[in-house]
Amino acid sequence: MKNVFLALLFFGFSATAQEIASKEFTYDEFLGYVKKYHPLVKNANLEISKAQANLMMARGGFDPKIEVDFSKKQFKDSEYYSILNSSFKIPTWYGIEIKAGFDNNEGIYLNPENTVPNQGLTSLGITVPLGQGLLINQRMADVRKAKMQLQLSEAERKLQAIAVLYDASIAYFNWKKNFNEVELYEEYNKNAQIRFKGIQSLIIQGDKPAIDSVEAGIIVKNRALSLEDSKLKLTKAKLELSNFLWLENNIPLELAEDLIPESQLEFTIQESLRTNDLVNQDFSITNHPKINALESKIDMLTVEQKLKANMLLPKIDVGYSYLSEPSYIDNYRFEDYKIGLNFYFPLFLRKERGSLKLAKFKVQETEFALNLERVQLTNKINAQKIEIESLLKQKELIKGLVKDNQTMLNSEERLFSFGESSLFLINTRENNLVSAQLSKIALENRFYISNSELFKIMANPD
Repeated sequence: MKNVFLALLFFGFSATAQEIASKEFTYDEFLGYVKKYHPLVKNANLEISKAQANLMMARGGFDPKIEVDFSKKQFKDSEYYSILNSSFKIPTWYGIEIKAGFDNNEGIYLNPENTVPNQGLTSLGITVPLGQGLLINQRMADVRKAKMQLQLSEAERKLQAIAVLYDASIAYFNWKKNFNEVELYEEYNKNAQIRFKGIQSLIIQGDKPAIDSVEAGIIVKNRALSLEDSKLKLTKAKLELSNFLWLENNIPLELAEDLIPESQLEFTIQESLRTNDLVNQDFSITNHPKINALESKIDMLTVEQKLKANMLLPKIDVGYSYLSEPSYIDNYRFEDYKIGLNFYFPLFLRKERGSLKLAKFKVQETEFALNLERVQLTNKINAQKIEIESLLKQKELIKGLVKDNQTMLNSEERLFSFGESSLFLINTRENNLVSAQLSKIALENRFYISNSELFKIMANPD
């Protein structure tokens, strides 16, 4: 059924009068295709997958590791040395590292410090950082930032998707606007031709002067010129709209010639974009993607700041390893051990203090941007709500103007039939009506765009 529907929708078939009504390509259907198949929307969804991959990579810093180091030297039938150092390391969250090892070394020229029992030497130890790296270290910071990156990527996904949907909406509204203009000019072009033929008949009968045919002909040419120009704009609008029409496997589509835009869009657009509730209610920007993105960036920068602050501490690593022969591993001899201490501390800490200051400045900079974004979003939403309310009032006014101009034209045509008016006055009335109807189409287009701009500001494409 899906493939059949797609074929009917985009490639077209001969249709009865009842089927032609189904050729209306609604705005909801259009948005559905853009959300599901457009490459840039799919690309936005990849942000989440990239963030998940980055989190997996950060967690890799805590993966257990096996290390084996083996070297051997043989010369003139003499084994100078054979050294085997193997270890199994388990990094933990707070910088503590657990290590198990096995060493087996031999040879006539072996360094005395590498001498071990004949069966080898096992060890089990722990290394603890007492300064840098205990409360926070690079591995911990990477994992924390990667988790925050997931939230940031979700916000960025919404912002990228909403930008595509907004551009697609503008293309749809432009298509509808030009389609309505073509319909309008086609209607008045037919009227002009009928009037021209009527004037020619009256001229032949001697009821009208011959000059009236020139004036009627001018109107026919003007209407034909306007119609041709509007058809050109409609063709370009269709091609622009086709940029947003895709199928699975990245297959591009072209809009079928017999498809028409939604006729009742002015009554459904606010429901489609979910802007109807927002116009009548207050909207909280707490969960707005831009706010969430900036908050996630601040959290990530705060983690980086804590890591830089930790670098001001001295580096003190203490290690202890219990030693035992493999055959005596069950006989505990705590007097057999190896300990170590590593201490490092720069005297002036200029590099570390400079890095910490830069990290603080980045946090402050992003906080300023967050405060500004909150104010701008609130003002944009309020301004857009006011604009939509104003356009609703203007739509009612322009409908009244169209109706009044239509009444004036009908009246003038009636007077003309009685011989009490002229072709010039009829053309003037008709031009005023055409201008009013074009203004009505343009105002409706502004209303659609205004709602889509509010939808873009809300940034909730799901």
